[in-house]
Amino acid sequence: MKTSWRSASLVVSAVATLALTTACGQETTPPASSQNVGATAAAGDYGTAGTGLGNGTESGTESGTAGAGAQGAATQTTPAGELSVSTNAELGQVLTDSAGLTLYRFDKDTAEPPKTNCEGDCATTWPPVPADDASAGAGVDKSQLGEVTRPDGTKQLTIGGWPAYRYAKDVNAGDTKGQGVGGTWFALAADGKKAKAADLPGLSTRKDPNLGEIVVDKNGMTVYRFMKDEAWPKPVSACTDACLEKWPVVAPVANNDTKGVQKKGLMSFTRPDGAKQQTVNCWPIYTFAGDKAPGDTNGQGVGGTWYAVAPDGKPVGAPDKE
Repeated sequence: MKTSWRSASLVVSAVATLALTTACGQETTPPASSQNVGATAAAGDYGTAGTGLGNGTESGTESGTAGAGAQGAATQTTPAGELSVSTNAELGQVLTDSAGLTLYRFDKDTAEPPKTNCEGDCATTWPPVPADDASAGAGVDKSQLGEVTRPDGTKQLTIGGWPAYRYAKDVNAGDTKGQGVGGTWFALAADGKKAKAADLPGLSTRKDPNLGEIVVDKNGMTVYRFMKDEAWPKPVSACTDACLEKWPVVAPVANNDTKGVQKKGLMSFTRPDGAKQQTVNCWPIYTFAGDKAPGDTNGQGVGGTWYAVAPDGKPVGAPDKE
């Protein structure tokens, strides 16, 4: 009887394990044409920066802070010197001045004809780059350089017709803190277009200086897990209604459209509202509306329940409860 009972227990355990595996993996991966819409929430709805007021300032109170004003005053008249192109891990080829500071463009300006719409407090937070002394260095076509006369009579550098600016909060060479602010400010490429990295897979990983290897979506935006969700015996999302406004779901991604992410448990499931959501190791994944640009991790640790996702699906930095 003892042997028989033990054998029966092993059979039951095997059946239970198979049921869990089957339940989590019951849906097939989507076709390669599936799109990731995880970062489609309004950029200015959540987060403390990048609210995008009409005058182009970062926020009503922040644009006039002493720090921004002091830095703006220091950089506003600093010559651009020899411009060059640097490689940014998130943005690809970015135009910089002779000090290595990133140059930006403003969506509310125009390039044909060149015209600036950033004045007053906006120009304190986003100091215009003087046209004087600007020259084309490595990777920069001299024909793309020009100038526009600002309302105060000063000459501002243009790149491909777009007025060029620095960002008062960029202090060190290579900083790109102005990228995506307000949904209207973007780092410049050498031809005046917005800097843009090469297309990423639907899901991939990047090395974050604080969190280590984490998963990002096709836009380079950080992917998160919600600790109140479930993965077994099947994925269940506890983020609904208003929660989804802050934490948009990551739509299905084909297995062959991923890089560096664990394939086991990489699947989609159908939410109660009929929408499909991607999982990593069967755990539902999301982006955060408070992340304004690739590389942001503003959702990390929010409420003690939201954490970036490791390549194996585990929550990075979360208390060990699994």
